[in-house]
Amino acid sequence: MENNKKLDIATFAAGCFWGVEENFRTFMGVVETQAGYTGGSLENPTYDDVARGDTGHAESVEVKFDLQKVSYEELVRFFFMLHDPTQVGRQGPDFGKEYRSAIFFHNKEQEGIAKKVKEELEKSGKYNRPITTEIAPAGKFWRAEEYHQKFILKTGRKVC
Repeated sequence: MENNKKLDIATFAAGCFWGVEENFRTFMGVVETQAGYTGGSLENPTYDDVARGDTGHAESVEVKFDLQKVSYEELVRFFFMLHDPTQVGRQGPDFGKEYRSAIFFHNKEQEGIAKKVKEELEKSGKYNRPITTEIAPAGKFWRAEEYHQKFILKTGRKVC
């Protein structure tokens, strides 16, 4: 029953938000996603503002999820699998602070889980370079323009 769901929110940045959103949108237990901008100083930024690289925002995805079906830790582990967390200010062909790897936590529990998973991965030897993923408090999330929402689903494009 819909009203019995216990929902929570997570916010991740891992490069171009189109692919990140699509991957989380189809993940078990995720009930809603939206592409947007967070981590910067400009109020109500647009794509063009963020693309200039001087607002401090990251292209991000806000993930609403059902805690009875998926844990925050599972989402964090999935996030690390989606991209290369050792790259500084870039993912693939996209570069700039707006494409950085970041986990924006919404409470102390999320912060602790994100730090724990990052530390485990650093100690695992999986990566040849240090993990550069930023772990920071979630600030205001600004929803991106409508054409960015579910972009891959709507267009069938496979890459950003």
